[in-house]
Amino acid sequence: MNRITILALIILAPARLGFAAESRPEALAKARTEYPSPSCVVSGEHLEAGKIVEYVYQQEGKPDRLVRLCCHKCEARFKANPAKYLERLDAAAAKAAKKN
Repeated sequence: MNRITILALIILAPARLGFAAESRPEALAKARTEYPSPSCVVSGEHLEAGKIVEYVYQQEGKPDRLVRLCCHKCEARFKANPAKYLERLDAAAAKAAKKN
């Protein structure tokens, strides 16, 4: 890679993570507080503080989504079939919305 390519990657990296560079910390913090499930969407295990793997799922034409997982193995399983696990996340969000 040449210097220009590396510089472009450094500048564009925050936007590729799912949030605009200037608002990413706030958007990520909001997504964390509004996260609908205390469990991993892949394994179903309770998410333990300090061990949570956070992944920002990106899909063309749709808003980016924070996905919280219990481990990197579950991250790989999520990436192999995101639609399946996003359905579980959507179901958890709908259930949480009914409670409120």
